[in-house]
Amino acid sequence: MIGIILATLGTFFDEISLSFGKWAVSHNKENIYTFGFLNFFWMLIIFIIFAIAKNSFIFDPASIPLFIVLIILEIAQVYSSLNAIVKADRSTSGFLLIITIPLLLIVDTFLGYKIGIYSLLGVVVIIVGLIILLTNHGLNKKGIWYVIFSAVNAVATISIYKYCITHYNSVEAQQIIISVFMLIFLYIMSVWKSKESPLKYIFKKEFFIRSVSMGIGSVIISFAYLFAPSSIITSAKRASSILWSIISGNHYFHEKHILVKITAFLLIIVGLALMLF
Repeated sequence: MIGIILATLGTFFDEISLSFGKWAVSHNKENIYTFGFLNFFWMLIIFIIFAIAKNSFIFDPASIPLFIVLIILEIAQVYSSLNAIVKADRSTSGFLLIITIPLLLIVDTFLGYKIGIYSLLGVVVIIVGLIILLTNHGLNKKGIWYVIFSAVNAVATISIYKYCITHYNSVEAQQIIISVFMLIFLYIMSVWKSKESPLKYIFKKEFFIRSVSMGIGSVIISFAYLFAPSSIITSAKRASSILWSIISGNHYFHEKHILVKITAFLLIIVGLALMLF
């Protein structure tokens, strides 16, 4: 229960940041790489504070082979996720990222967790909900492939992350090192693609609250994976993300087909409830 509460709370902070970030990029206030850089910067700062306060920076060299794979996949994930945020509707991202859950359920099975009949039925209900969206023009197709790649690739990144914090490293060490690599990647991309340094945006008021919100949300979700299997935490994360994205998409970006989306959302909630039964 603690993990589910943390995941839900974390996605609320995430949605605040993502919605304002999408608006800022679309209005040429910042480029997508600066947007990503600022998010990881404040997440890094928060984790460093946690690590110092708790004296909890634990990194096992035995995890290095997995860590290298994870960094490569995380770079691909960051690139696709940033493009998905900017190019796809918020509700499109919220709904299609649900694909991650049944795939994670399969991975959790290989890791020793059992899949019952209710879980399988839940997957079917979720798929029905997504089909209703796709066949009733409930989803805008713009940027959809970035979202699908992010959903599938997340299966690998989440599974490796969960394995590393379970068997090798502390959450703080895991996220600090990953954040450093992501910051280097995003800084290079921002300077190369947009000819600007993201460092000049760090303390600007209009970006500060949004990026700190993302940092807080990411930290909360990172610790949530300590309390339950990846599929359960991701289920809570994706379900709450759909709700927040429907609200922000309708209110801030005037996305259409709200009734179809709400119907699909209710079906997906039923499906997730069955999966967790």
